[in-house]
Amino acid sequence: MTSPRRPELHDPDLVIRRALDARDAGRAAEGVAMVKAALKRHPKNAVLWQTLGLLRRSLEDSAAAIEAFRKASLLAPADPKIAHGLARVTMEAGLPSLDLFERARLLAPLDGDLLASRAAAQLAEGKGKQAIDELDELLVGSPQWIQGQALLANLRWMLGEKEAFTSGYDRALRQQPADLNLWLSLIDRLIQAGMFPAADDAVARARSAVGSHLALDANEAICASELGDVPRADDCFARLNHVQDVAFAVRHVRHLLRTGRILEAANRAEPLTRQAGAELVWPYVAVIWRLLDDKRWHWLEDDPRLIGIYDIAGDAMLRPLADCLRSLHNTARYPIGQSVRGGTQTDGPLFARIDPEIRALRKLIVRTVETHISKFGEGDPTHPVLSRRRDAPIRFAGSWSVRLSGAGHHTRHIHPQGWLSSAFYVTVPDQSELGPPPAGWLSIGQPPAELGIDLPPFRTIETKPGRLVLFPSIMWHGTVPFEGGERMTVAFDVAPPP
Repeated sequence: MTSPRRPELHDPDLVIRRALDARDAGRAAEGVAMVKAALKRHPKNAVLWQTLGLLRRSLEDSAAAIEAFRKASLLAPADPKIAHGLARVTMEAGLPSLDLFERARLLAPLDGDLLASRAAAQLAEGKGKQAIDELDELLVGSPQWIQGQALLANLRWMLGEKEAFTSGYDRALRQQPADLNLWLSLIDRLIQAGMFPAADDAVARARSAVGSHLALDANEAICASELGDVPRADDCFARLNHVQDVAFAVRHVRHLLRTGRILEAANRAEPLTRQAGAELVWPYVAVIWRLLDDKRWHWLEDDPRLIGIYDIAGDAMLRPLADCLRSLHNTARYPIGQSVRGGTQTDGPLFARIDPEIRALRKLIVRTVETHISKFGEGDPTHPVLSRRRDAPIRFAGSWSVRLSGAGHHTRHIHPQGWLSSAFYVTVPDQSELGPPPAGWLSIGQPPAELGIDLPPFRTIETKPGRLVLFPSIMWHGTVPFEGGERMTVAFDVAPPP
């Protein structure tokens, strides 16, 4: 008999809503318990099983997610969302999934999200060229499918087709020259790739085809600044000073810093730290305060609790892990918009894979992150990092592997989607290959080279196999270039507690 205190067990739809709300609030394990209790009363409810799969997926428990989606699929074999979910969690687990995607595509042949997931599965299974060809064919008939155009450009970039990576956009714009969304997506891809002359040219061509538009004006300001055209950038930013978007305001702050107007940058940036999106602003405020010798910088970045160095693994774990990771680096280049130079970066959530080497590493990392957070103590309610809850379950906003070789390195960057970021070193070249110290070391606090600011890192950390470094996601970080050898890491972002 159902307890009168649990009337929701009579209503699977209510259970599903509450469970998904719990997931979105960072309490997916509570949602799992709700759904499992409801399944005892409604074992043949396919959507309950689907929801259990979604919750398990959010916990990166891929084996359990697959099991739940399989049960949902048996109960509702014609449901396209369930079929897609089963294919997706199977792919993220690192298992062959293309047959499952084919079945899902038969049920929903025009589902853009499904087609994008299928292309990711093709890339994962070494069929990236096939994914490019099939996406290209689809886009001939659907040139205004923005998601597909962006995905095609990304795949071409990663598989080495740098010179032609935007050719899908070019063809689409010949057919639909007045489509503003196509122009903006193309410009975004070019900016993310650091190709500012091409992006600036695309802005001008878009104006000729579409006419004046605020978004085009904003992109012109960005391009002019990054290209060093100071008078034009000044004029553009002045005309757009009313724009409230934090991401665009940060571009103005970058421009002011690049041109040496530090006090103006401070006046523009500091009020933004009290708004949504402040994680984009704090890295620039840190630079400003260091340049001004403002003591508040010590509060922001110099607290010894913020950075942790942990030697957590030895050869017995690292050797098989390195072999596992090498098999995943199957592209020619890094993804568009990432910091990697002279190397590759894996696609998809690494910690969702079921490989025993990766599961063991994930478990070890969760324990270490918990140890690191415990050192925050009472925290600081005004600090962008130390003000966060410390009792929430560890969740990851992303996880991946990077393999650098030759003179590879990471450009200086931040991770605005994270709370804490990381570098776990799996392989590191011998000193004879690296070059003299600090070649290959992690640098923290040095602003991006393109800002032209003579400010050294406030800390450099030696890289060693088995070493995990944790630091706030809002801190600038990068890799000092090295001369040769293989340097392979696992990196992740700890999601901000809700």
